[in-house]
Amino acid sequence: MSGLLYLIPIALFLGLLGLAAFVWALRSGQFEDLDGAAQRILLDDDEPQGPRNPEGRASDGGC
Repeated sequence: MSGLLYLIPIALFLGLLGLAAFVWALRSGQFEDLDGAAQRILLDDDEPQGPRNPEGRASDGGC
């Protein structure tokens, strides 16, 4: 029973800490563009690397 005297305040503190982290994330704009990341993965904006040799590795032109 005396363990509850320690566990309840710890649980309340962790709950308030989680709530504070959620409110911080809301205010800092973490949830503003939910579709952007889903669309960004489909875009192919990487620079092409150059010719590849038969082993599938990029040739560096040297040794």
